Amino acid sequence: MEKRIAKVNISSAGGTAAKGAKTCKVTLPTSWLEKLGVSEDQRELELSFNGERISITRRLCAKEFTTRKSALGHDVRILQFFDGDKLCSTICADLTDETLTVENHIADPVKTAFGNNMLPTWADFQTFLEERCIPRQRAGLREYLEAIGLDEYAPLAIIQKTGGRMAEDEQWIKMEVPK
Repeated sequence: MEKRIAKVNISSAGGTAAKGAKTCKVTLPTSWLEKLGVSEDQRELELSFNGERISITRRLCAKEFTTRKSALGHDVRILQFFDGDKLCSTICADLTDETLTVENHIADPVKTAFGNNMLPTWADFQTFLEERCIPRQRAGLREYLEAIGLDEYAPLAIIQKTGGRMAEDEQWIKMEVPK
């Protein structure tokens, strides 16, 4: 493992930042970024902080995520979230290690799967799925599940049967297993 010492450049934030706000920047070696696969065309990074350590990884596009996870033998699903006939978001979910990546295809956060949240957690994904299903507490739930051919309340299975369609909007989900 290669290590280097870096200094943080701290300066006053400009624009509409609050009074006294600071901007912090660190310069990374080009060779490291090239090894990560960062280029001028693909330069989104995912930053993680656990309270002690900052990790930087290249954000994988949906296709890369799906290819890597499938190669590991993981159970992966691709969910395309539509509003009417317009594709709004693509969600690639790894059911094996409970990770996901999301690509939004429109700018309007109201129409995307997770709004402004570009790094949803597995819990966010579970909440999203349940929001596209009949509520768990709904009267007649058992009969509904029987009618669609399910033995238990499982949001992913319900969406597979119903397309996540709800009476109050035009949004729906197409789900597939990558080949």
